[in-house]
Amino acid sequence: MRLKLVPDNTNFDFFGYAKITFGASVVAMILSLIAWGVMGLNFGIDFRGGTTLRTESSEAIDVGAYRDALAPLELGDVTISEVFDPGFGEDRHVAMIRVQAQEGQEAATTDTIETIEAALKGVSPDIKFTSVESVGPKVSGELIQTAFLAVGGALAAILIYIWLRFEWQFSVGAVVALFHDVVLTIGLFSILQIRFDLPVVAAILTIIGYSINDTVVIFDRLRENLRKYKKRPLREVMNLSVNETLSRTLMTSGTTLLALIALLILGGDVIRAFVFAITWGVIVGTYSSVYVAKNVVLYLGVKRDWSKPDAGAGTQFANIDA
Repeated sequence: MRLKLVPDNTNFDFFGYAKITFGASVVAMILSLIAWGVMGLNFGIDFRGGTTLRTESSEAIDVGAYRDALAPLELGDVTISEVFDPGFGEDRHVAMIRVQAQEGQEAATTDTIETIEAALKGVSPDIKFTSVESVGPKVSGELIQTAFLAVGGALAAILIYIWLRFEWQFSVGAVVALFHDVVLTIGLFSILQIRFDLPVVAAILTIIGYSINDTVVIFDRLRENLRKYKKRPLREVMNLSVNETLSRTLMTSGTTLLALIALLILGGDVIRAFVFAITWGVIVGTYSSVYVAKNVVLYLGVKRDWSKPDAGAGTQFANIDA
């Protein structure tokens, strides 16, 4: 027997509360930007410059004792956090120690690392440094600039691509939805102060790719229905299009989330921020495909009379099948 999570024919009114859902998205974006401006991001070592040390020991980690041991070294800003992972055994205790870039040093010297290790051995004699990562201040500043250019470039390329495939209203809707996904992801990382580093930027680019794919599938169905039902109100055609693609949307998002949740639980702390960003992005991306991108198109309106060419809407590429 074939499993059906969604009936074959649904008739949900997705745009019955368009103003409320769109207003909620605008408020969420504003709050995310405020959180970003006020609280900032917890930049990882990639963006701040400095050295991150990953330690392992058989003894339980006492963050206060670690901090007291490192205080006499006068290393400046030092952040110590214990790493929890269900895959760790009872005798495996992991900590991440982040030390700011030292004056005159692009990366932590061997002497600095040995001094830190010697100090921590006084607290936990069997402590081991399993990884050491260093990034200089100049490199970290360039990485921040490059990361934001990458995200901005991706949005600009998608704007042009959707405009070539559909009409300009669709491209505006798609980019607004993607901007919504990116801002909400950054806002959540700011509020929760989750480490924001290069893998998270890669996750945001992945979110953009996933979300635009979902949006284009519904846009294609909407374009077909606009030509089929020329006299029906735009809102009814949009509702029909979303209902017709609902099963595909939920199955794709659901199966993707199953894999991501497994990685979130069992993947370990190294990729947890990356997986968390993508998991959140799949949720908001699915939401924005319907409640942000389509709402923008609904408000802007689209061409209904396809019997006459319109040089200002769509292009010669708009008849390409997805």
